[in-house]
Amino acid sequence: MFWNKPKNYIPNPKNEDGTIKKVFVGVSGGVDSSVSLALLKDAGFDVTGVFIKVYHPDFLGCDWRDERLDALAVCQKLDVPFLDLDLEKEYKQDVFDYMIDTYKKGETPNPDVFCNKYVKFGGFLDFALKQGADFVATGHYSQNIFNTKTKSFEMRKGNDFNKDQTYFLYTMPQEKLAKVLFPIGAYPKSRVRKMAEKHDLFTAGKKDSQGLCFVGKVKMKDFLQEFIDKNPGDVLNEKGEVIGSHDGAIFYTKGERHGFEIFPKAKTPDMPKLYVISRDQENNTITVGAKHLLEESNKEYSNEILITDTNWITGEPDEHETYEGRVRYRGELIPCSVKFTRVGRRCGQRKYTVTFTKPHNAVAKGQSLVLYKGNQCIGGGIIL
Repeated sequence: MFWNKPKNYIPNPKNEDGTIKKVFVGVSGGVDSSVSLALLKDAGFDVTGVFIKVYHPDFLGCDWRDERLDALAVCQKLDVPFLDLDLEKEYKQDVFDYMIDTYKKGETPNPDVFCNKYVKFGGFLDFALKQGADFVATGHYSQNIFNTKTKSFEMRKGNDFNKDQTYFLYTMPQEKLAKVLFPIGAYPKSRVRKMAEKHDLFTAGKKDSQGLCFVGKVKMKDFLQEFIDKNPGDVLNEKGEVIGSHDGAIFYTKGERHGFEIFPKAKTPDMPKLYVISRDQENNTITVGAKHLLEESNKEYSNEILITDTNWITGEPDEHETYEGRVRYRGELIPCSVKFTRVGRRCGQRKYTVTFTKPHNAVAKGQSLVLYKGNQCIGGGIIL
């Protein structure tokens, strides 16, 4: 038994009438979900492992079948029931199509945020509750803590800050947090692997999955080119001179330094690493330059960023408070303030202005801006 109850929200496994609470655990075939399943069983819950089948384009191969077999093997090892849940339709519509459409508009989406919102804590949570489960659990490095003073749930960073995944979970409202458990959020990754070893789980030494939730090991540019036609264009230097070529401005984001070609005649012995400074999708060109030019280009942006489609986990932010914000996963946390700006004309969306003490690097429309107060994630929104 390796369950040392952390501060992370883990309720009493028994109901008042003595019956055992049911938890459906999303099992992916990896070590994090495996240990989450083991910990909840050790704690006394009635657990069921659920493998979520999502949409996979044919050209990506059949890796999901191997992951399913690994998830099934873990459930058999721990002697818990195993279920399949087909959410291909939901995934295709709310995650996959959204991503492609956003790239076509010249913006940079964050599909992992939408995967959590609509699939793991959308379709999966709805399915579990309809099946009589009291909670769902996942292997996310996040902490769900119940504040007894405010009578509300707070999302805190995972104790392993290098693995913290709250950036992808900021869309969780109170009613969903009340039904969600993050069993490993209070532990470092190294300990999670040791717990897997003690439970004799073969996933203890399994490598972490890389890349987006449905892209896998395929490079994003190669992935997009399966759905968006190439449109070769010119690579420009800061003087506007043509120095290379690219496959289409749509495939590049500010700050990238790979995937474009520099003509041999334009190269010099002292040429520094080149970064995408800007792109002009209308003229299908990208401008590249040295890192200091990228940094200078960021100074052209205001310290203010407008966001919409917001979710505030424990209520509206205080415009007099100082928070910290990041515009990409593991991006730098920069002090900022938040102020309600207006209600948009379309769909009545509320918009907020986030003012930073200094500009963020490589801000991209469509990405998520997530805000923190210390270790607490207060919410966030989509950059306009």
